[in-house]
Amino acid sequence: MALLEIENLSVNYGAIQAVRGLSLTVEEGEVVTLIGANGAGKTTTLRAVSRLLRPVAGTIRFAGRDITRLPADEAVKLGIAQSPEGRQVLARQSVQDNLELGAYTRKGSVRADLYEMYERFPRLGERRDQLAGTLSGGEQQMLAIARAMMSRPKLLLLDEPSLGLAPIIVREIFSIIRDLNAQGVTILLVEQNARLAMNASHRTYVLEAGQLTFSGNSAELVNDERVLQAYLGG
Repeated sequence: MALLEIENLSVNYGAIQAVRGLSLTVEEGEVVTLIGANGAGKTTTLRAVSRLLRPVAGTIRFAGRDITRLPADEAVKLGIAQSPEGRQVLARQSVQDNLELGAYTRKGSVRADLYEMYERFPRLGERRDQLAGTLSGGEQQMLAIARAMMSRPKLLLLDEPSLGLAPIIVREIFSIIRDLNAQGVTILLVEQNARLAMNASHRTYVLEAGQLTFSGNSAELVNDERVLQAYLGG
């Protein structure tokens, strides 16, 4: 049984059908990436999985449970966390406040988790009392990922983690993604840098105008002529 199963998903933004009849799976322990042009429906898919958007049709199952109509906070409690596009840190709150808010659905002390995040992201530890809005773009991205990890997710949704970052910082962020996966975190990744995403993932789904066009093993698709021409500049 897959950790995440999406079947015939359709999602609208007002009168616009952003995703149409999408089906995909994510197995436990995988990194799966969604690639496609702007407007292809990638972020919409993540927002539907995290229950920030309600589908008009289709089914989303997580660990065998139908979560299609589940409230977003209940999805977090089940083990789904999202690091959103644009990071969306709370700029006027401290780094530590942001991290603690990431654990808002949990009960009891989160002190051990804070220490773990500071060990995993040393720069956040150094800046724990600093306002999040004063961090660099790369540090804010680390904070967004760490904040999502504070809920102890079984499935981590990453939306454009390299957006707007310098290449050296992008490499660092993707090193973090690989480390998280090596430690057992299952990841569904949306990323504008298709080649980078495919090199960091096990499988890839390609979306076009809200529909799945093809999918497969990332190591194979990264050399696929269709992907090369459409998304990799080949």
